[in-house]
Amino acid sequence: MNKLTPALLFDLGGVIMNIKRECAVKAFEELGMADADGFFDPYEQHGSFGLLEAGQISAAEFRADVRGQFRPGVTDDEIDSALCEFLRGIPAERLERLKELRQKGYKVYMLSNTNPIMWDRYILKAFPGGLDNYFDGIVTSFEAGVCKPDAKIYDYAIKKLGLNPEETTFFDDGPANIAAAEKSGFKTRLIQGDDTMLKLTENA
Repeated sequence: MNKLTPALLFDLGGVIMNIKRECAVKAFEELGMADADGFFDPYEQHGSFGLLEAGQISAAEFRADVRGQFRPGVTDDEIDSALCEFLRGIPAERLERLKELRQKGYKVYMLSNTNPIMWDRYILKAFPGGLDNYFDGIVTSFEAGVCKPDAKIYDYAIKKLGLNPEETTFFDDGPANIAAAEKSGFKTRLIQGDDTMLKLTENA
């Protein structure tokens, strides 16, 4: 295992936080959506969900769009709750590893495709003591106005976080996101199978 670079840039879902697409699909089906499976792409979102993640529409506009695909009477809270079924928590050992890496002098950052509903309702509450305890800086797709694997989000992260890509390792579970990061000059590690976030940082 090569020595880690001074800066580490982590995806959130599937890397730090467990996700289960099937849970969100089931929750949307229970609200009456006919093709919930087609609504959620495993890696690259499309339709109103893609627009929400890219910051192109608001949470209210997203709810208004999907409400027409649900049974009558579905509330905003039910929609938000169903969407957050995608997210399945963070194992304590991953939270500890993030803190350990910072204590060892690494700069630790997050780059995530996500949306304001998940962010406010679930993600902010998933990091005990607040995100500042785990990260030196964060970029989200809805803030950047563009999603991975678009090259623009990597450029945005470089500028906002002050990154030198050659001294930054990007960890993601999406092969397309990894390929795009490499084109932007980042070192990369693909999270898959036994190559977990914990394993790939164990020799830090």
